[in-house]
Amino acid sequence: MNKVGLIAGNGKLPELFLEQCELQGIELFSVYLFDSVEESVKKHINSAKYSVAQPGKIISYFKKKGVSQVVMLGKVEKDLIFSNLKFDFVAAKILFSSKNKKDKNILKAIIDYIESEGITVLPQNYLLDDYIAKEKVYTKKIPSENDEKTIKIGIEAAKMLTDIDAGQTVVAKDESIVALEGIEGTDKAILRGGELAGKDCIVVKMARRNQDYRIDVPTIGVETIKKVVEIKARGIVIEADKMLFINQDEVVEYANKNKIFIKGIKHE
Repeated sequence: MNKVGLIAGNGKLPELFLEQCELQGIELFSVYLFDSVEESVKKHINSAKYSVAQPGKIISYFKKKGVSQVVMLGKVEKDLIFSNLKFDFVAAKILFSSKNKKDKNILKAIIDYIESEGITVLPQNYLLDDYIAKEKVYTKKIPSENDEKTIKIGIEAAKMLTDIDAGQTVVAKDESIVALEGIEGTDKAILRGGELAGKDCIVVKMARRNQDYRIDVPTIGVETIKKVVEIKARGIVIEADKMLFINQDEVVEYANKNKIFIKGIKHE
């Protein structure tokens, strides 16, 4: 039986990955980083908990289990980087080797170290191709001609935001940018946009131009769409072929019920 390791953060992606491993007969060994991860991940037979600040112990765990390939999935809140974590020697070494504290550079430094220890880091869409967003309008409601003008501006802003590695989501309204995602993450950025501009905003979430699929593939699911509905937005735009769209049936049903659109769009 093939073996694969999982470094699990919060959200549904680690659980979906676990299910796919079981379906395909792959033996999974998982390390979860927080008590708030899904119960199925915590209770999995080959599961262990280590802090995000203990990469040395995480690597040792996988080596002891004979794991030579791992996937990193789930949310790790950005503000952890600036909290009072007690980093082990390996973590300190990784942070020192990173160019700066940008998400992408820290994650790249982590991946480089893991692979220097003989463990390959697989892309986050490994086994999850069925969840890749497609180029289509998923909902009954479609964007209007005026919406498309705002969407175009939102895409340009979101791409510029990814270029400086500050975030991947913007909130736009009436052809203007209202809010940019920062350290707070997508959901809080959406809520802030709603507070600033009121109803009828449009949320735009895009991938980095040269997305490293081992690192933080953008994802939307139930919680994201609930935030879009909460601010009474007109809808959300996501990047086709470069993002994960999970719990699609549930999300689309919820969007239709609340009369908002979900549009997948390609961007070259």
